[in-house]
Amino acid sequence: MTQSMNSVHPDAIIGKKTVIENFTTIYGDVKIGDNTWIGPNVTIMDGARIGNNCRIFPGAVISAIPQDLKFAGEITTVEIGDNTTIRECVTINRGTKSKGRTVIGSDCLVMSYVHVAHDCVVGNHCVLVGYAGLAGEVEIEDWATLGGGTMVHQFVRIGAHAFIQGGSKVGKDVPPYILAGREPLAFAGLNIVGLRRRNFSQEKMTELNEIYRTIYQKGMNHSDAVNYIELHFNASPERDHILAFIRSSERGIIRSLLDD
Repeated sequence: MTQSMNSVHPDAIIGKKTVIENFTTIYGDVKIGDNTWIGPNVTIMDGARIGNNCRIFPGAVISAIPQDLKFAGEITTVEIGDNTTIRECVTINRGTKSKGRTVIGSDCLVMSYVHVAHDCVVGNHCVLVGYAGLAGEVEIEDWATLGGGTMVHQFVRIGAHAFIQGGSKVGKDVPPYILAGREPLAFAGLNIVGLRRRNFSQEKMTELNEIYRTIYQKGMNHSDAVNYIELHFNASPERDHILAFIRSSERGIIRSLLDD
């Protein structure tokens, strides 16, 4: 660790070869892994748990208390996985008694001015583009991407490999593997570019496309559609993931463009 012209509490646990630049403040109940770079003018508050090989850029504030009137001072955390980059002026609030922690997974990119509120859980390999904002208790599965300026309502869930158009307002759950766009937000097809980059086969993408055609274009309500898919489509991890996601949705999933 290198240290000069900054304030690092003596109780903070700092990993090997971690660099802390000037004018950064690190509170006592903080753990930071090895080979992490903490830029200048960063504030890392009590409850932060940061992994190995992370990069945190100037102006970021990690683990400030929740912006939630129900918060009563309970001990909670922010947990950030390995190899994750937090860019300029990102704010990540720690959890409340609801879940006890806010989580950002490994290998994520959180771009400048993103806000992640209390008790959110963001999976691995996710990209949150600049000025996106997550309200409390949002859940984002692995490999999802939120375009710049996306606003996500509290308790919303966003499925794995989903891609959300910049500037979107997300008030319902977004199922896995899809593109979501327009206003109000709607299903806009498979996330074909993302799935190809992650080596999904053409056969698998055809299967996913047929599943979503059944959900969004066959005139069935979502409950009937998932029952039909379970009966008429061969079981696969992707099929089962989609069915479980929709069945467990409390807010309901986003609409179809055909609903216009």
